[in-house]
Parts: sequence; C-alpha cells; structure tokens
Amino acid sequence: MKLLVANLGSTSYKYRLFVQEDGELRDVANGGFERVTDFEAVIREGLEQLHNGGFISSNAEIDAVGFKTVLGGNGVSGCRIVDQEVEDALEAGAALAPAHNPAYLTGIRKFREVLPEAQLVALFETSFYQWVDEAAKRYAIPESWREAGVVRHGFHGASHKSVAERSAELLGRNDVLTRVRGLYHQDTPSPVHGPSLRVVSCHLGGSSSITGIRDGVAIGTSMGMSPQSGLPQNNRCGDLDPMATPHVVKQLGINLEEALLQLNTQSGLLGISGVSNDLRDIKKAADDGNTRAQLAIDHLVQQIRHWVGSFFFQLGGADAIVFTGGIGEHNPWLRSAVCAGLESLGICLDPETNRNCIGSPGCVSHPDASVKVLVLPAQEEEIVAAETCRALQNLSAQPALT
Repeated sequence: MKLLVANLGSTSYKYRLFVQEDGELRDVANGGFERVTDFEAVIREGLEQLHNGGFISSNAEIDAVGFKTVLGGNGVSGCRIVDQEVEDALEAGAALAPAHNPAYLTGIRKFREVLPEAQLVALFETSFYQWVDEAAKRYAIPESWREAGVVRHGFHGASHKSVAERSAELLGRNDVLTRVRGLYHQDTPSPVHGPSLRVVSCHLGGSSSITGIRDGVAIGTSMGMSPQSGLPQNNRCGDLDPMATPHVVKQLGINLEEALLQLNTQSGLLGISGVSNDLRDIKKAADDGNTRAQLAIDHLVQQIRHWVGSFFFQLGGADAIVFTGGIGEHNPWLRSAVCAGLESLGICLDPETNRNCIGSPGCVSHPDASVKVLVLPAQEEEIVAAETCRALQNLSAQPALT
C-alpha cells in the first residue's frame, strides 16, 4: 500500500509518502510548497515530483490520502473515511478554525478530482480527547450553550498521541503502548494492568498546547473550544477573559470582526513582543535588550509552567515531561527556564545533555531525577499514516452488504 499524508495550510501544502509492506510502515519521500494560490496545481506538481523521483510510476499507485483535519462540527471526530458527512463537518467547524478547515476542505475536494481512485481518510485533531472526563470538557455555562457545541475540544491530537506512544516505548511500558495504538478505532480504551504511566506532553511551536496523559489516554488539555485558547500562540492570544472583547470594541471603536482579526493575527508572542511571531527573532531581540521581547518570553514560560503544573497535580505527579514541536525540540534554553527550580518535585535537567539535544530525540533529565524529561521530535504525519492504514484495514474487514 502507498499512501500520501497531506498537510494543508491556508497558503501551504506539504506531503509525505509512506509505503506499508508486511505490516511495516516506511516514510519514503516528502516535499512541500509555500505561498500556494492554486491547490490543484501544487497537488499535481507534488505527484509529478514523486513520479520523477521514481517513487511512483503513475498516480494510480496512490492507494489513500490521509489528512490531519483539525475540527469537525456537528460532533464529528475520530478517524473517518471522508464522505459527505465529513465534508459537512469541516464546513460546520470552519468559523472556529478559519486557518485550517477551509484549506483542508479545499484540499480534500481537489484530491478527489486528481486521485479519483484513492481512498480519502480524515484524522481529526480532536480525536485524542474523546475519552476526557466530562468535567474536564465542560465550561461553566448555561446548558443551552453546551448543547450548541461550546465544549473543550482540544487539538494537536496527532502530536500528543505520538508522545503517548513513544514515551511509553522509551519508558518500557509495552502494556500502555499496546493500549494507545488504534485508540481511534474502538469504543473504549482497553484496560491496563500494572502501575499507571503519567506523562505531561508539551507541544510547543507556532501553535502550542499541553496535554496530560494517563496510560496513553488524554485526561485534559490546555486548548479549548478552538485553537485560539490555552497558551499564547505565535500570533493568537491564547486564554483571554471573555469580557475583554466587548470592552475593546467599545474603547477602541472597532467592530467585532476587527477585534477577532486582531486576536487571531496580531496577538500572542507578536502582540507582546512587537518584534515578530517567530520565537527565534524574539529571543535575539531579548538578548539585545528589548524588554518587550523578554516579556513575551517570560509570559510564554509562565504559561507553560502553569499548564504543566496543572496536569502534574491532576495526574498526582509525572513519570515524564515531554517537549515536542519546533520550539520544544530546538530550544534548550526554554526547557531550562520551564524546569527551573523544580528539583523538589523530582524535575531536574542535566545541563550538558539538555544543551546538546537540539532537534533530536533524547532524555535530558539528570540521571538521578525521578521525573524523566524527554525531547521527542514531532511525528504527526506518522500517526496520520498509521491511523489511515488502520481505518482502511477496518473498512476492508467489514462484511459486504448484500
């Protein structure tokens, strides 16, 4: 089986080709395009690149395309064969995920035209949170609001699921590893025997979130109803008192649409620093003495510690704290700031190991620390590929209708 994982942004398209043989899934090729204005053109160009590279001899060799879809409206989640219900769900969720859902909906429709024989599969980012307790999903709002869909969904599910799998593997917990694989394709998680495995997963990048994981299953997450909430993002504000928006509309004389645009494009690390939405630029400015840039860093660290502490408490401690995502993987100084002064909780980095771990997997905690601190490069596409394969296997195993 050859399957393509399509990562679609509002103006970007990245792809990775996987081959499944004898039960083994291999990543064989990748590519991407920026400043995209014509998705069909870049989809066709990407396939041509695979053809020229000798990875496929014709487009018909692509058996399936997997999509890391973000938010489905109408209660749609999980790993789903793309049908009209899935497309309708993406449209219904577009207002809450305007930077993601329209791009994926466009991409799905273009792939259907370009690869009419390929099976299309959507893995929703909310899927990893389907077993979170109701108390953790709820907001303190009228029941009519909840019925209208105002609940804590959670995002970055593929990344946090990758952390759940790989941390269990690294910590020798094969019972948990067996449980977490295939979670999207059963009604309830299978029971786990043995001591609990407690992990706090920190996905830190242009978009960031923190998730508490017990025995491979999420217990809660920092993001809420939309990707806007939780930690400060590169140019999205994160958590905000709901009364702030009508206050600013009145005080600044702007309308609601302009306020929401500013919250989604001019806030976050960009809004505080006034320098950039890229942490690399912000760190350089802070090192050069820019106080607003330093404030942006301090705020980010404070919020990461706030959410790590929340899940540390809810889990009753932690066996591992994991840093993933571009920021988490490549910035030893940030990991040091987050973990500073926590020795009494069993969290202590090995300074040299941490300093030398940049963009590669490793354990950066002190050998005597009771809480392991791991760096795990994000493997979201691998999760999408694996879940796509499982969804297709489940589909082929279903009895034919007569």
